[in-house]
Amino acid sequence: MKDVASIVELLNRAHLELLEACEQIPANRWKRNPPKGGWSASEVVAHLTMVEAAVWNGVREELSKKTPRHSFFNRLHIPVVMAAYRVIKRKNPIPLDSAMIKARQEALESYSAARNRTLKFIAEQASRNLAPYRRKHPFLGSLNLYDWMRMLAYHEMRHTKQIREIGKSFEK
Repeated sequence: MKDVASIVELLNRAHLELLEACEQIPANRWKRNPPKGGWSASEVVAHLTMVEAAVWNGVREELSKKTPRHSFFNRLHIPVVMAAYRVIKRKNPIPLDSAMIKARQEALESYSAARNRTLKFIAEQASRNLAPYRRKHPFLGSLNLYDWMRMLAYHEMRHTKQIREIGKSFEK
């Protein structure tokens, strides 16, 4: 079994940083797109909420299967820390659900609830070895379930940077 304490710490730290960044966006600009285009802060948080739910639906699906075996080549992937970088902008593989675009407090409560479900799930699986279970990521390759947990934190860090950029764009 893997000690997931460092993963939980990473998830908690990433989430706290996101919440702090969101507080810097004025309420009247929460749903406004930046002057040069791109997502609003509300759309970013909606995306994060949707990704968190999609990841854990996939994880549950993988865990319902018989313990798989994967070849060496099937285990290759790009390091999950790359999800934190905004050098290469990616197209969202999950279409944004407009019903998820909410006022700041409601959006952050929904996202925090999704994160809390993730943390609860991790705690429930603490005695189980999740390393043999893998699922394909649209950009990074085949990730084991521990990598997926870390990817959620790095993905959140990526979008925290985006929210900070949104906030700065309104200052100009």
